[in-house]
Amino acid sequence: MRREKAPLWIGLLAALGAAFFIIPLVGLVVRAPWGDAARSLTSADSLEALKLSLIASLSSTALALVLGVPLAWVYARVDFPGRAVVRALTTLPMVLPPVVGGIALLLAFGRRGLLGSWLALVGVSLPFTTAGVVLAETFVAMPFLVLTVEAGLRSMDRRYEDAARTLGARRWTVFTRVTLPLIAPSIFAGAVLCWARALGEFGATITFAGNFPGVTQTMPLAVYLLLETNNPQGSYVLSLVLLLVSLAVLVGLRHRWLGSA
Repeated sequence: MRREKAPLWIGLLAALGAAFFIIPLVGLVVRAPWGDAARSLTSADSLEALKLSLIASLSSTALALVLGVPLAWVYARVDFPGRAVVRALTTLPMVLPPVVGGIALLLAFGRRGLLGSWLALVGVSLPFTTAGVVLAETFVAMPFLVLTVEAGLRSMDRRYEDAARTLGARRWTVFTRVTLPLIAPSIFAGAVLCWARALGEFGATITFAGNFPGVTQTMPLAVYLLLETNNPQGSYVLSLVLLLVSLAVLVGLRHRWLGSA
């Protein structure tokens, strides 16, 4: 890529734009109680929140893979009436306020919801449970995986699939032996983005699943509780953990958007 020298006014505005994002992060790092970091991270409440966050985020990522990869394939390969509308609705959680997503989940899966009332008949209750956390995180995070995998499917060279079919391979064989290996980088990138988004989910989780230690209290909810209980030092440490995870994901996947830059 050809490099250019930025005009002075563009450089100044770009510097201000970068500072707008960097200064708050630097403030978090500078004000963090590094001397008490180990104690804060190894406390029983922090470890419990970390454990639940890992279990819920990994579970939601697995569920998103099971549901999201086929959905992305349909969006990329199948033309059906109303596809644009369905695609918009299923990716809406990316821009929807998370608390609105939590309310929508309550109205759908709550005890008096559209599906929740039927689930209650067989003894299944999702709100304010760990399963509810997984459901809320999947609802918010799966669109990231769907869009990433769909982009991979649209950009892949379909001649390999055509060649496999010409040689007599069945559709399932083509999908598992040709398509999946070709889009594996997109699936991996989408899964990591989905996991990072699920790990940091707050609004839909607290609205649909509540904030119960050991049951639904994930790391972001623990940060909120620490702030509410006048323990900002502990919240800074947990925030740093989430910051580092997010930074690692973005740096690790930068080639997905910037190539080799």
